[in-house]
Amino acid sequence: MIRKISDFLDTLQSEREKTITIFKAVDESKKSIQLNPNIRSLERLAWHISQTVTEMPHQSGLLDEDTLKDKPIPATFAEIISTYEQHSKTLTEVITAQWHDKDLEKEVDMYGEKWPNGKTLEVLIFHEIHHRAEMVALMRVLDMKVPGIYGPSKEDWSKYGLPEMV
Repeated sequence: MIRKISDFLDTLQSEREKTITIFKAVDESKKSIQLNPNIRSLERLAWHISQTVTEMPHQSGLLDEDTLKDKPIPATFAEIISTYEQHSKTLTEVITAQWHDKDLEKEVDMYGEKWPNGKTLEVLIFHEIHHRAEMVALMRVLDMKVPGIYGPSKEDWSKYGLPEMV
């Protein structure tokens, strides 16, 4: 669980950069392809990630309003990126202004369970990573180049003079 505000802010900044890197790599011409009725499109996944940046903090009482609730998917990935960045940075500002380390232990109702605020922040980050991984898998299936975010991607191995990992 997140135990210090600074730990969350550092992790959020790092993961925000990785998410933006993935968002920027999406081919606009393939963003709305739904490969199966049970699989979200890339734009839907990206928008879900973006909406969660306001939904979970609102649910926890950190934000007074969930400003992205029920908003339609923006027309372009540039708009999704801009919205995600804006609300992610707002989240950083609100947490810095309103919560202190001791507030992370306070329990609130989250989806019918009692969660410490630190767990909520941790789940927010893990949720983003989870859906970003879904995006990476879809990007591969849709023949898009996937950027390395935790290390080299398949295509990046050639930069090191090595064959692509399979």
